[in-house]
Amino acid sequence: MVINKQRWYWIMQLSGWALFAGLQIVAAILASGKEGVQNPRVIFLLYESLFCLGVSHLFRNIIINWKWLSLGFSRLIPRVLLSVFLLGIAMYFLRVPVSIALGMFKKEVVFDPFTFLSGTFFYAIIFFLWATFYFIYTYVERYNTSLKYEASVKEIELSNLKAQLNPHFIFNALNSIRALVDENPEKSKQAINQLSNILRNSLSRDKGLTRFEDELKMVKDYLGLEGIRFEERLQVEYQIADGSNDFLVPPLMIQTLVENGVKHGISKLTKGGLIQLTTQLQEDELKIRIRSSGHYNNSIESSPGLGLANTAQRLKLLYGAAAHFEITNEKDNFVLTELTIPHLRTPKK
Repeated sequence: MVINKQRWYWIMQLSGWALFAGLQIVAAILASGKEGVQNPRVIFLLYESLFCLGVSHLFRNIIINWKWLSLGFSRLIPRVLLSVFLLGIAMYFLRVPVSIALGMFKKEVVFDPFTFLSGTFFYAIIFFLWATFYFIYTYVERYNTSLKYEASVKEIELSNLKAQLNPHFIFNALNSIRALVDENPEKSKQAINQLSNILRNSLSRDKGLTRFEDELKMVKDYLGLEGIRFEERLQVEYQIADGSNDFLVPPLMIQTLVENGVKHGISKLTKGGLIQLTTQLQEDELKIRIRSSGHYNNSIESSPGLGLANTAQRLKLLYGAAAHFEITNEKDNFVLTELTIPHLRTPKK
């Protein structure tokens, strides 16, 4: 991406200043009339365009290195106007050595105040037009990038929602419910309600944030259904700090991480294991810890529907550097997933 952008910049630079040179030469030919334009004049105009290319590239480096693209118009415009005037002066005097070498130098003309001001003003306008085009192009590119950025957010959300509608999970849940219908009708009704809640939430939460309290209900419904399938092989513990329910979290994120613990950890252990969900409030942040039996392998992160990469990207898109996401292996054959959510809260009911 960087290479293509850089290449495009140089294509525009070379073609733009080549066009400028061509227009200058055509204007010189038209102005010379029957006498015709002299070869030194053509060479001088070619060098002039080459100098403009170098000066404009230097101007671009100043814009980037001094971070002018992040300035507001009230601060940017004075800087640009002063810069193009100084660049006009520099460009005016850069031509002098070339004119001397080509035998075109006339001291009385070069140092004439009116010629100096008109020449400086001419180049200042040229560089101002160049800067205008450069800023417009950059801002349009940034706008298009922001649109792609928003589109990627929607795509990530949809990918996460689709990942929750795991056909294997639904199939296993329905099989577990079917087995309960005869031996424990009341528990089968509860399981049907849990599955219904999960499906409804998966389909309805397609954007924005949700209360931790609502996300926790979905996690409990999910683990309740998995508890039917794994029976005593799945142990669950909750340690929820007071005030956690007021925080906003990305929908389905915690449920996805819990599901990873069951799918890639406990389901592969003969004796099963433990899912432990704890929260802690610290400095107006919500710290969520999910401990699950098993071993975390980085290679599983690319597995279809796993959602770990999406989880990290969603947090980055929603909270930037204020959020934290990390998965580590603990010595006692546990996987620890840690989330830190910044202070976005809902009003207390």
